[in-house]
Amino acid sequence: MIFKPHYPPGATPLDPDELAGLIPRFITTQGELNILEQENILNGKSWAMKYKREILEEPFVRGLHKKMYQDVWKWAGQYRTSQKTIGIKAHQISTQIILLMQDTQTWIDHSSYQWQELLARFHHRLVFIHPFVNGNGRQARLHTELLALQYEQNAPTWGARKFEGELENESDARKHYIECLKLADQKKFSHLIDFLYS
Repeated sequence: MIFKPHYPPGATPLDPDELAGLIPRFITTQGELNILEQENILNGKSWAMKYKREILEEPFVRGLHKKMYQDVWKWAGQYRTSQKTIGIKAHQISTQIILLMQDTQTWIDHSSYQWQELLARFHHRLVFIHPFVNGNGRQARLHTELLALQYEQNAPTWGARKFEGELENESDARKHYIECLKLADQKKFSHLIDFLYS
């Protein structure tokens, strides 16, 4: 049986070449893929928690994505080269990631924002860049959590106290999360800040 992915609202569909990058050949359902990806993501989180170097460097962005998906997708840790319905132009990704990491360090060094707003702005911009073929939201959420923990701040709850469901699946939580990201596209960050800690 050929695997056909099911995409929750707001997810970026894979083109045939990207879908061909699936490493395990036994995957036939979205449920099987979700379980395998979740196992790999936990491995990536474990690696990241032991990472001793600066997480606000461009190589860490790619390294984290690779560790989260390396047993699932051949393109794990590689910036996308195709244009998607969301995200900046592919040839701008590397430069914009470097600028985001530099800007974030500047925000921290100069206390430009309260921490909750800083994390919301960091997260939104990383999602907005949309550097990878897939897994951008999950990678950006984990990177945001790691940034909070590195600077001894409370990690975001991602709406877990207020909304039902998982962000990876079609749910009230995901719907609200996407709405907050769209408002942040318009420089309205208050909803995303609230969602991060609700």
